[in-house]
Amino acid sequence: MGAGTRAVHLGRPAHEPDQPLNEPITPASTFVAGGEREYGRYGNPTWAAFETALGGLEGGRALAFSSGLAAVATVLDLVGHGAKVVAPRNCYNGTILQLADLEARGRLRTELVDVTDTDAVVKACEDAALVWLESPTNPALEVADLPTIIAAAHEAGAYAVVDNTFATPLLQRPLESDADLVVHSVTKYLAGHSDVLMGAVVTRDDELFSVLKGRRDLIGAVPGTFETYLALRGLRTLHLRVERAQANAAELARRLGEHPAVGEVRYPGFGGIVAIVLAQGAMAADLLTHKTRLWVHATSLGGVESTFERRRRWKSEPATIPDALVRLSVGIEDVDDLWEDLRVALDDLVG
Repeated sequence: MGAGTRAVHLGRPAHEPDQPLNEPITPASTFVAGGEREYGRYGNPTWAAFETALGGLEGGRALAFSSGLAAVATVLDLVGHGAKVVAPRNCYNGTILQLADLEARGRLRTELVDVTDTDAVVKACEDAALVWLESPTNPALEVADLPTIIAAAHEAGAYAVVDNTFATPLLQRPLESDADLVVHSVTKYLAGHSDVLMGAVVTRDDELFSVLKGRRDLIGAVPGTFETYLALRGLRTLHLRVERAQANAAELARRLGEHPAVGEVRYPGFGGIVAIVLAQGAMAADLLTHKTRLWVHATSLGGVESTFERRRRWKSEPATIPDALVRLSVGIEDVDDLWEDLRVALDDLVG
């Protein structure tokens, strides 16, 4: 089946008379003894439906978590005491903060790298226990040579982990490049409507799956059934939303590159995220985010609506991110309306 068909059909109840078309919400903390679930922290039919659908899209077995950061924390828990993690210098701020906290407490060592410098990343892998990758990176939109770096990680005996939130399994399937684990902030594109807080991890390795599930069960980093139901409903239209957002993003990147207020456009050639660096600096970037009618000033991304923000407004954002960089999460609105809203605001900056 094609990816769109899988997104629509995986994780549904059996096609039998009077069965619902959608897996219903199962709000149960306790199950009758004698089965695999027993207790609500160990499993739920609503989770299972979502995990089946996402696992089928990524090509592995999925585990749902209460948030993307809960998924990140559980994966980082695989790293032995004092061992080394290689990660992009520009990546999801929550991941960087978790790594910094763990390093400050002596739990592990971190080496941050420029993922576009493949030779340097390969060298950094030599004594690593885990190599964390994003491609494209958040928010710099750098693209890594995933197959080469994953192979180098394995040569060193390290786990290779790819945060696939930006690309989604429709545009990139890291498990097919031999990644050990794929991480998602389900909050973003997978759920897609800015109303869910969830995360997920996917793997083809049964042993890793069991270890991570055991950690999830023990820590209790489990999603709510209502959130999981909404995420699965959102997943059903992932292919349509990504197709439209990507087309809009490509067109906006082209038009933005021609505007005098924009000093730089960053777009990797796929996906729905565009970054621009304002020619007049950080103040102009801040002004832009308050001058539009359709574009919403907000920190998240991947929803049906278009959002944007100056990332360095967060003190924890790496200094390697330009001070005037604005990350745009392009939604599924009519592209001419999105452009007109941006154009008027940009014109005002140079007028």
